[in-house]
Amino acid sequence: MSTPSVHALRNLALVGPAGSGKTTLTEALLFAAGAIASRGSVERGDTVSDFDPQEHALGHSVFPALAACEREGIRLQLIDTPGLPALAARALCAVEAVETAVLCIPAAGGVDAQARRLFAGAAGACRMVVVNKVDAPGVDYAALLASLRDAFGAGCLPLNLPSADGSGVADCYFSPDYDAATAGTSVRAAHDALVDQVVELDEALMARYLEQGESLEPAQLHAPFEAALRAGHLVPVCFVSARSGAGVDALLDVFARLAPDPGEGKAPAFVQGEGADARQVQVLPEAAAHVLAHVFQVHNDPYRGKLALFRIHQGTLQSGAQLYIGDAKKPLRVSHLLRVQGKQQVEVAAGGPGEILALARIDELHRDAVLHDSHDEDGFHLVPPPFAQPVAGVALSAAKLGDEQKLADALAMLCEEDAGIRVERDAQGKQLVLRAQGEAHLKLLLSQLAARWSLKPLTAPPTVAYRETVSASAQARYRHKKQSGGAGQFGEVELKVEPLERGEGFQFVDQVKGGTIPGTFMPAVEKGVRQALADGVLAGFPVEDVRVCVLDGKHHAVDSNEVSFVTAARHATADALREAAPLLLEPIGEVTVRMMDADFGPVSAELTQRRGRLQGSEAPAPGVTELRAWVPLAEMDGFEARLRGLLAGECDFCLAFSHYERVPDDVRRRVFPAAG
Repeated sequence: MSTPSVHALRNLALVGPAGSGKTTLTEALLFAAGAIASRGSVERGDTVSDFDPQEHALGHSVFPALAACEREGIRLQLIDTPGLPALAARALCAVEAVETAVLCIPAAGGVDAQARRLFAGAAGACRMVVVNKVDAPGVDYAALLASLRDAFGAGCLPLNLPSADGSGVADCYFSPDYDAATAGTSVRAAHDALVDQVVELDEALMARYLEQGESLEPAQLHAPFEAALRAGHLVPVCFVSARSGAGVDALLDVFARLAPDPGEGKAPAFVQGEGADARQVQVLPEAAAHVLAHVFQVHNDPYRGKLALFRIHQGTLQSGAQLYIGDAKKPLRVSHLLRVQGKQQVEVAAGGPGEILALARIDELHRDAVLHDSHDEDGFHLVPPPFAQPVAGVALSAAKLGDEQKLADALAMLCEEDAGIRVERDAQGKQLVLRAQGEAHLKLLLSQLAARWSLKPLTAPPTVAYRETVSASAQARYRHKKQSGGAGQFGEVELKVEPLERGEGFQFVDQVKGGTIPGTFMPAVEKGVRQALADGVLAGFPVEDVRVCVLDGKHHAVDSNEVSFVTAARHATADALREAAPLLLEPIGEVTVRMMDADFGPVSAELTQRRGRLQGSEAPAPGVTELRAWVPLAEMDGFEARLRGLLAGECDFCLAFSHYERVPDDVRRRVFPAAG
């Protein structure tokens, strides 16, 4: 199997809310392109991209799946991604591997919060919108196009339009039929709007178009079209019905002729170095360059081992070659290079820039691993997309004696697969806590532990991640002195604590003059300060949003040492915090609920009972309301199950961490009576 050239490749990730039809659309595209002999269905569980038993049970994608087809000599590499809100991180990791993110939305459902989040999260790629299920009755396409422009910008313009009955689509770009009967707007209006939008980025072409009135062919518009995609100036919109096949053939043409190839898309966001020293590096899809690739997904199978999907950004990777992972000094040998089609794997001899391939049974590989064949690329890494912080949690413990290590290993493998989860050891509650994007996400992860590793751990509610802070400034001085024969201990520290704005974290400032605390001991002072902040003063929770300024101190030429100044700084910080009007903070989550209009009252009442505060609502589609509220995470236990009980499951729910706020006095006295 030959390695395709860069110009003959198109990489696209299908993203969108659950139920928008991404898997069915993937199946329709593969069938129309001749890649499969017959179409599978989600209901039968025989699609190319949903092959995991858990996906069959849920009726939803759980893992990103790769499938490819060809159209007029162009290889289309498609990634079908999960649409459940809890699995958004898995979808966004796949977007890092492609030039084009294709946002799928249902015609009747319109734009919801999940679609907005995915569109924003895919800003590192060129973006298109595919409106699926155009054969749904009663869709107001003019209103739908207006809502797309409201949500994603004025550059959302249709490349084709659905017929009035949804049985087909009319081309508005390549060979427009101006007399075609369409829904939403006219073909001529859509064509003129597209051309106007594209030529805005090419002054010479715009002058010819406006002054001479020349009509422009698609070939003349190709370069400015790609530039408009890269700039986000244009977000093409296509209409399709994956089930009936309407518009599927036209969509294949759009992908092959207009989606950017690896040389036309946005440059991958590689940097070299860390923090303030990180600098952006140029990566070009050249076959003769050093190999540079990155792993965007891993899947751990207890029996078949680890499978890592990766994207080659530059260079040509040969089977049998040696690669370095990150900054590793010892290379690994690529013994089996795989091309993946759903669950099928075919070994290939080589892969070039732009290709998405897989490596199997290499334990050192992990998500975000950068693979390269030269030490010139040491320190290279991709800037990760913004992931929602996991907020829902469950405390886990092994149900059987001796399963502790097996549970820890399984949780580590789940974290490798999903950037939206985190496992932490809670020092306050002495618990092993699995945190995820919601109760449904946790349920999914627990079912994976049972199905894949035969683990059914004991579960319990985790401690809430409260924090402490101060509301005033205060100073304190502490002397640590100990003498018990021989060398003693001596250290004295005077410091001041000051409140910072919420979210600013911790600042340590050295204001000592005259060398009263030698510079060699200042790291010990900071260590003692951090220990005191970690222990808290009200209820044992970490202190944040505070500045600690070290003002003065004393040392002894013989008896002063690191332990002395750690101890002095810890006591001085604790004393100052007690005098600085300490406050207890609680984590606040942003809740988004999409429901029918008639259900607004019961849902808002439920949120109010949980100390929620309504932040806004809108109507993304007729008869539908999307509500946003801030709710303390301490009050969210059981909310998702309660919500689905209220609405008989007819709702979409998402929870994301927002910020920290002061705990109301009555709640503090009830929950933490010892805190005063």
